[in-house]
Amino acid sequence: MVSRAAAIFDLDRTLLDGASWPIYHQALVQEGVVSAGGGAALGIVFGLFRGLGESFLSMQATRLAAGRTRGWSLAAVDAAAMAALPELLAEVHPYALVLMEEHRQRGDLLVLATTTPYRLAGPLAQALGFDACLATRYGEVEGAFDGTIEGPFVWNRGKLNAVQSWASANNVSLAASSAYSDSFFDAPLLEAVAHPTAVNPDPRLALLAVLRGWPLRWLDKPAGVVKLAGRELQELTRPLLNPALLPNARFHFEGLEHLPSEGGYILCANHRSYFDPTAIALLLAKAGRTCRFLGKKEVFDAPVVGTLARVLGGIRVDRGTGSDEPLAAAAQALATGDVVAIMPQGTIPRGMAFFEPTLKGRLGAARLAGLTGAAVVPVGLWGTERVWPRSARLPHFDVARPPAVRVIVGEALQVLGRSASRDTETIMAAITALLPAEARQPHQPTDDELRATFPPGYHGELRSRS
Repeated sequence: MVSRAAAIFDLDRTLLDGASWPIYHQALVQEGVVSAGGGAALGIVFGLFRGLGESFLSMQATRLAAGRTRGWSLAAVDAAAMAALPELLAEVHPYALVLMEEHRQRGDLLVLATTTPYRLAGPLAQALGFDACLATRYGEVEGAFDGTIEGPFVWNRGKLNAVQSWASANNVSLAASSAYSDSFFDAPLLEAVAHPTAVNPDPRLALLAVLRGWPLRWLDKPAGVVKLAGRELQELTRPLLNPALLPNARFHFEGLEHLPSEGGYILCANHRSYFDPTAIALLLAKAGRTCRFLGKKEVFDAPVVGTLARVLGGIRVDRGTGSDEPLAAAAQALATGDVVAIMPQGTIPRGMAFFEPTLKGRLGAARLAGLTGAAVVPVGLWGTERVWPRSARLPHFDVARPPAVRVIVGEALQVLGRSASRDTETIMAAITALLPAEARQPHQPTDDELRATFPPGYHGELRSRS
């Protein structure tokens, strides 16, 4: 028989945003298992866990606290586990669900491995569709806990032992499996599988992951996004995104009140310059929002810029493949409350097309809006090409006479999703309406103006509309 692979997930601070025990404790109080003023031993354990994180001291306290459960009614504990479900499910990281589904599609078995008592963790594992729940089992007698632990204490090497026993009994190969954990104490398990990933790692696990070459992930963010001290790079660098720190442009922002303060939406802007992403980044920094930017594969494949685009949470688009993966990634980002920024033109228009009064766009933004129901917020950019035209390898730095850059936000649109082509026309018309009057008039450019719309070193036809 061919063995299968599994994807093994830790619970606290890996699958969940925080620790599960405080939620379970509240449910146990509600069900009368422990009194609100009682449970002193458990209160000490929770305090150690919150203050120190997972440590040898806190986990030994957890092991000893099992003796305090003697006499707890199994029916009442089961009721508490069910009562805790809604709050626990709300704490599950959004991209954990995405990752779990990816493993399901590959045919992997899903395993929850946690120190949490099985009677409490089991219903959560079942609700999330796990194939197995490997959790600490408390001894039972006559419908109540008896204050003992049966089998391994599922922590550190005890967790590895539990996983190995289950894998052997279910024809699962750990040499083909994956494991996800935040804790240094799960290193034995991570080292035993083919694909270990440190999720929201504590400092020691982060260091070990770097030394071992293991991937690092944060399941509240898309794959590739890096967090430091609990905050992603977009948040950490936001104070630096100040127009005053860019002396080569004079920014004018208008319509900021049209940017929603929460929830996902699609920001659609016209494309005139390599400086456009900077203008949009400054705009969203003013709004205090995190953004997922759809960009061409050439950007993501560049040695330095590509790495930066990935760790900032950009979404790579390879138009040549026709893949729907970028659309799915953008939909996931919207579902988690992020802003998705798209330039529907796809690239900076060249030649005469740059001066066309009617903007033309690709269908991706409209398709995304139709798929998700997210609002589209149009943004008009003007003057960015004077800071960094397509013909220049680097931006201009005329700090004595910096060009004016206008960033105008329009009212949100709710497209109907009936026709991607008509919705695209609606989006592009809304962007055009935000541009100055001269943008909506035919213009006969000079050869120098035309040349500025082509890449450096271009020697072809200037008057082509391609």
